[in-house]
Amino acid sequence: MSELEINNSIFESIKHIDEEGKEYWLARELMFALSYKRWDKFCNVIENAKIACKNSSINIDDHFSQVGKMIEIAKGGQRKILDYKLSRYACYLIVQNADSRKETVALGQTYFAIQTRRQELLQKDYSELTEDEKRLYQRNLTRKGNYSLNQTAKNAGVRNFDKFHNAGYKGLYNGETADDIAKRKGLRYREDILDNMGSDELIANLFRISQTEQKLQKNNINGESNANETHYNIGKIVRNAIEKAGGTMPEELPTPTKSLKEIEKEYNKNTIVNNK
Repeated sequence: MSELEINNSIFESIKHIDEEGKEYWLARELMFALSYKRWDKFCNVIENAKIACKNSSINIDDHFSQVGKMIEIAKGGQRKILDYKLSRYACYLIVQNADSRKETVALGQTYFAIQTRRQELLQKDYSELTEDEKRLYQRNLTRKGNYSLNQTAKNAGVRNFDKFHNAGYKGLYNGETADDIAKRKGLRYREDILDNMGSDELIANLFRISQTEQKLQKNNINGESNANETHYNIGKIVRNAIEKAGGTMPEELPTPTKSLKEIEKEYNKNTIVNNK
């Protein structure tokens, strides 16, 4: 397991999602993840992080929300203890103010620096992004879209997902399967085709994905063959729309010189170096 995978394992495992779909971390869980044993010591780190937040002219309450928690004590009693509901930015400030001699703190600095930067990119105006940033943004959306589509397709009766996704590619790429696309792009075995698309090609695929999911749900489509046919037809509709608009067919769009895996690896490496 790589260092970055370890980061994800430690800090993703204690991430929570609230009723509004927003992610957060609890300070007492983060304390143990960062190898702190005493709450009073960790509170000092939190206070320094809050000062850094204030000095950046950012509202502390938006990122450090005080919450109470009941714990069991002797003889079946309970006691209320202080805790904090922390945003990703709050966690980032905490790890920057924590003891960097601790290995888990160093890992946390890398993890939250990378994740905070990704969040900043998502909040930038799309027109301000570089082509590589647009690719990363669109790839994230297609990844989430495919996950959601897979759940919908499964409910519709799909079991062979390779065949299901190939149906969509065939419609959009004039008969090409995922393997055909990979060969045309000159990719290595099992290299992800979506990681090797430009932003325009990713957008076309995202539209195919989202419209297929909507069609499956809206029309209550059941059965694997019906779902595959729907995916093919939506792919074909998207292709025809591109053609009518005078756009470039997806198979004619250039393949980027670097895959998104390479770009992310370089970015993560630079973030780690700059964060030391």
